[in-house]
Amino acid sequence: MLEAVVLAGGLGTRLRGVVPGTPKAMAAVAGRPFLEILLDGLAQHGFGRVVLSVGYLAEQISGHFGNTYQGMQIAYAVEDTPLGTGGAVRLALESCATDHAFVYNGDTYLDLEVAAVERQWQDHRRPIVVCKSVADTARYGRVQLDPGGTQLAGFAEKGAAGPGLINVGCYVLPRRQLDGYLPGVPFSLEIDYLAQAVPGTAVDVFVTAGHFIDIGVPDDYARAQIELHARATQGTPARQPLS
Repeated sequence: MLEAVVLAGGLGTRLRGVVPGTPKAMAAVAGRPFLEILLDGLAQHGFGRVVLSVGYLAEQISGHFGNTYQGMQIAYAVEDTPLGTGGAVRLALESCATDHAFVYNGDTYLDLEVAAVERQWQDHRRPIVVCKSVADTARYGRVQLDPGGTQLAGFAEKGAAGPGLINVGCYVLPRRQLDGYLPGVPFSLEIDYLAQAVPGTAVDVFVTAGHFIDIGVPDDYARAQIELHARATQGTPARQPLS
């Protein structure tokens, strides 16, 4: 069974002026709560169980989805206080039923090649960071690869202009990968775990060709209304280069 963790507990401060009183993951996109669109994609890719990591206005999410959605089991990992991306993932992994999970951001649409990523996991059973090639990495920060081009070597800070790979915020992690961190203690998955793990841990990279858009800022939220509506009405990817 394929299992996913979806991080849907963020405060969404940058979108509050656009969608006040609503969890960021439930912001309306193309006439639907964004999290519905994300979960529909997971169901289409064959996921059988999803752990929703929730916090801010959690009851709006649990009340909407309940315990099943599109044939998938839905479980909830509830943050009593904000735990950061790392703490939230650690908490959610405790609720997972399988030996590994795909981790998605609840404010990011990603048409991921799930079957190919799962094959990579089965071949190596190492953590995987999903990346994407873009024309300009300045806004996102840049992913650095090892000489073989298949493993993570490090990250460059935001501001490095020009083409390159970015981290799209999607991962495959063994269920016990974050057990070295104290439960209930906030930490960053990207800064405190990944950046620190790279020197001593083999972390694989998967470069996706799938469509990617982060709705977490107002400009991209507006762009998502157009692009995801086009995908829904045309039934084909509305692929556009990232700026």
